[in-house]
Amino acid sequence: MCYYKHESAVVDNDVSIGEGTKIWHFCHIQSGAKIGRDCSFGQNVNVSNNVVIGDGVKVQNNVSIYEGVEIEDYVFCGPSCVFTNDLTPRARYPKGHQYVKTVIHHDATLGANCTVVCGNSVGAFATIAAGAVVAKNIPPHALVAGVPAKQIGWVCKCGQVLDRALICPHCGQRYRLQQETLVEKH
Repeated sequence: MCYYKHESAVVDNDVSIGEGTKIWHFCHIQSGAKIGRDCSFGQNVNVSNNVVIGDGVKVQNNVSIYEGVEIEDYVFCGPSCVFTNDLTPRARYPKGHQYVKTVIHHDATLGANCTVVCGNSVGAFATIAAGAVVAKNIPPHALVAGVPAKQIGWVCKCGQVLDRALICPHCGQRYRLQQETLVEKH
């Protein structure tokens, strides 16, 4: 075993887990899940059947990642963030494995207690504020907040909010808008 699993965690058969990954207290990794290298899963995380998670992903406590969710490399999932996989759930009429796909692109940050409604994607380097509800696709580098989530700014690849001139106050990277897409200036 090239990953760490706390004794209280459960890892089902037919799971792929990359080297250096840490699975902490009371986690459950279900059959068919594919998890990359150097990930961290905090207390009480559930990774459902057939979920795909990239390298370097950090999942904080009390997160359930349901079937149909794909998380790319270096995504941060804050405590108790929520994913869904069915737009019209009914206990009486289960749909059985017909889940709506959700993609969280590389280097995105999902704040504590935010909700990502299935069928939407979060763009690379985007930041979802704590408690926000994502009900539409979020573009790369967008900073969104509220219910429903609305864009309130732009975020550098290093994670800092850009100033009005689209310059990062932390690393100095400069950006420009090109057809409503944020691109780096070189």
